[in-house]
Amino acid sequence: MNAKGLSCMLVASCLFLAGAVSSRAQKPASSSAKPLLLDYKFFKTEVEPVFLNKRPGHARCVVCHTANHVAFHLVPLPPGGTTWNEAQSRRNFELVQKAVDFDNLEKSALLRHPLAQQAGGDPTHGGGKHFESQDNPEWLILKAWVFGAKEK
Repeated sequence: MNAKGLSCMLVASCLFLAGAVSSRAQKPASSSAKPLLLDYKFFKTEVEPVFLNKRPGHARCVVCHTANHVAFHLVPLPPGGTTWNEAQSRRNFELVQKAVDFDNLEKSALLRHPLAQQAGGDPTHGGGKHFESQDNPEWLILKAWVFGAKEK
C-alpha cells in the first residue's frame, strides 16, 4: 500500500473512532446516572403526607425519622406544627431521594424497609413493617414517586 492509501486509512480510522467516542458521550456515562428526575410537587402533595400518617400499631414515620441518629432523615416538624413549610419540604425532598436506588428502583430502601418481608420487603427497619402488601395505597404512592410519577 502506498503512502496516500495509508494516509486515507488512518484518516478513516480516526473518523470512525471519533464517531464512536462522540456517540458514547451522548449516552449516560454509566448506569449510576440518575435515569429520571423525581417530581417535587408529587412528593409534597402525595409522599410527605405518608410520612405524617398514623397507622395502627406504629408510630408515624416523622416521629422516628427526625431523630439525628437515623440514616433516613426527615426535617423535624416545627413546634406544634402538623406539616412542613416550603423550605422544609424542599429539604425533605433532597433527603428522601437518598433512599432511592436509581440503579435499581425496585430495591430502593424507601420501598423495601417499611414493606413486610413476605410482600418483598427486606428484614431491616427498626420501626416495623408499616405496609403488609404491595397493594397498600400508601406504599403505592411511594412506589409511584420512586418510578417517576408527576403531579397532574
